[in-house]
Amino acid sequence: MEGEASSKDRLAGDLKNLVADAEELLKATASQAGDKIAIARQKIEQSLIEGKKALADAEKTLVKKSKEAVEVADDYVRENPWSAVGIAAGFGLILGLLIRGK
Repeated sequence: MEGEASSKDRLAGDLKNLVADAEELLKATASQAGDKIAIARQKIEQSLIEGKKALADAEKTLVKKSKEAVEVADDYVRENPWSAVGIAAGFGLILGLLIRGK
C-alpha cells in the first residue's frame, strides 16, 4: 500500500513537472508566428487543461484514499488498543536496535 502511494506521489510530481515544462514551452514560443506553431500551441494548451484536470482528480483520489486508510487504522486502534500498543512497541524496539547497531 505504501509503495503504491509513493508511486502515485512520484507520478503526480512527474505530471506537475510535465505541465510546468509545457507551460514554459508555450511562453518561449509565444512570439513565434505560423499556422503550424499556432495549431501546435492550441493542442498543447488543450492538453495542459486536460492534464491539470486529471492531476487534480488524481490528487483528490489520493487524499480520499489516504483519509480512508487513516480511518481504518484509527478504527483498529480503538477496537484493539493493546494490540496496537504491542505492535508499536515492537516497531520501536526494532527501530531502536537498528539505530543502535549503526
